[in-house]
Amino acid sequence: MKNINVLMVGIGGQGVILASDIMGEVGMNVGYDVKKSDSLGMAQRGGSVISHVRWGEHVFSPMIKRGEVDFLLGFEQLEAARWATYLRPGGTAIVSDVKVVPVSAINGKVAYPDWDEVSRILSQYTDRLYPVPVTSICLEEGDPKALNMVMLGALSVFLGPEAETWTEVIRLKLLPRFVGSSLEAFSRGAAEVKAV
Repeated sequence: MKNINVLMVGIGGQGVILASDIMGEVGMNVGYDVKKSDSLGMAQRGGSVISHVRWGEHVFSPMIKRGEVDFLLGFEQLEAARWATYLRPGGTAIVSDVKVVPVSAINGKVAYPDWDEVSRILSQYTDRLYPVPVTSICLEEGDPKALNMVMLGALSVFLGPEAETWTEVIRLKLLPRFVGSSLEAFSRGAAEVKAV
């Protein structure tokens, strides 16, 4: 089996690390060798969070080289654009509609790119781009923090295994009061990608 390389990118507070932990555990539960590495930086102050997750028969390093990412999971639009160069030819970008405008853009020192610009950057590296309306899904499910579950649901469509394997791990990783809305958000993310 070929190794599968997933790069999850976002900012502090979006649940990137929890999502990558869940993905790693799902991989182990189905018998893959799994390696994972996280970079938090200034995450507590809204900085970048990056998580490398690799599945396969034998995975020797947790870090993914530039140009070798099979799936780029962008929890925030600008972060997805910043990491686009890591996609391999034919790789897949799954990008949420969430924008977190940095202070420098709020002050007018720099411009925050709109979706057309972000998608133009991503399309230089892949023609497999899946935008996900995370904001509306989270509002409809009544859980604004379920962004990571929506994105995992979208990713699960491409990775397998069956949804029950994912939901079993989600139930174990989350507090009981968040499980219901998280599972709904996961299902909605999967349905969104299947509908494209």
